[in-house]
Amino acid sequence: MGQTIIEKIIAHNTGSTSVKPGDIVTVNVDRVMVDDIMMPFIVGKFNEMGFKKVWDPDKVVMIYDHLVPASQQDDVRHYQVGDAFAREYGITHVHRSDGICHQLMTEAGYVKPGNVVFGTDSHTTTYGCVGAFSTGIGYTEMASILGTGTLWVKVPETIKIVIEGEMPEGVMSKDMILRLIGDLGADGATYCALEFSGPAVDAMSVASRMTMANMAIEAGAKCALFTPDEKTAKYCGIRLDEFQKSLTGDGDADYVRTMVYQAEELVPVMACPSQVDKIREVRELEGTPIDQVFIGSCTNGRFEDLEAAAQVLKGRKVAPFVKLIVTPASRKVYEEALEAGVLKTLAEAGAILTHPGCGLCCGRTGGILSDGERVVATNNRNFLGRMGTSKVEIYLASPVTAAACAVAGVITSSVS
Repeated sequence: MGQTIIEKIIAHNTGSTSVKPGDIVTVNVDRVMVDDIMMPFIVGKFNEMGFKKVWDPDKVVMIYDHLVPASQQDDVRHYQVGDAFAREYGITHVHRSDGICHQLMTEAGYVKPGNVVFGTDSHTTTYGCVGAFSTGIGYTEMASILGTGTLWVKVPETIKIVIEGEMPEGVMSKDMILRLIGDLGADGATYCALEFSGPAVDAMSVASRMTMANMAIEAGAKCALFTPDEKTAKYCGIRLDEFQKSLTGDGDADYVRTMVYQAEELVPVMACPSQVDKIREVRELEGTPIDQVFIGSCTNGRFEDLEAAAQVLKGRKVAPFVKLIVTPASRKVYEEALEAGVLKTLAEAGAILTHPGCGLCCGRTGGILSDGERVVATNNRNFLGRMGTSKVEIYLASPVTAAACAVAGVITSSVS
């Protein structure tokens, strides 16, 4: 019997010849990510457990992204606790306002194909874009890893997603993952690995794959995995070894389900308030008035996302009484967009450009809304109260669709 990608990664990590879904195994952790929100809770549990040292400080990455700059007085406590912990245990991989954790973990080279990585944020599934097993955990589990370097996991079943053909113009990987979430439902992939393959997937950039891996959790997935290729190797700055090259699903592997899509049939879609799996074609929502547009987040704040939005906005203006907020995913993305003239195009169109970070996505800073307002956003969740009050309506869309809406002042699928 062949193996799925997740089975190959876990077997390799644990030194087993093979593993099967449902097996309980203890994995050796290659890297962990700790975000600023969880720092005080992790440190408290770490001390409560009686640990006197961090198992490997070099494998720990601490990232300040949700709470920067501080918008509430208590935010400062998170910085202070995190900094004190880093000093005490010799943790040197600390990022303060360099960007969003999930962007930085692959961008800065912390995650490689075949790695086992855990982070204190549900969208840690993002790193599957380079063929790593990555998933979110709670602060108690993270405290345990910091002290031991290990964690038990159950080997997930795998759902195979095959995307044939070529993506149509104006359709982005965000549209693909939203369509998939709508078909699966918010719990349709609970504790499963999503394994992506097919010609359309092969043609995607690493950034586009990041968008899809990022949102896998919205269908309940434990992780999402893409086969490492030369694009992956170039992005990670490595040459793939034999193990990394082997990370593809075998033809005779056991999949709990296989779903096949024809890329040419995909159209722009949105997730409607207030569930991520409430998917509608954009053309069904044409003309719905909006108050704000947000382009950014760990889902769609990369250079190709900002560039796609700028192409729509070039020579145009944001509609009257509509706010367009653009938040690059990292300092590197910000600088790249600046050098390429993308930020200039966005600014000339009337966009509000903010510092790299989570911003509006987590509802802490950067443009929260009030009762009765409606926002089109490129992030990953549209839950009640996510971006302001519980009476804010959040529609999730691709950067191309979001930019078109900003110009029109209403929901639209037209970018001409």
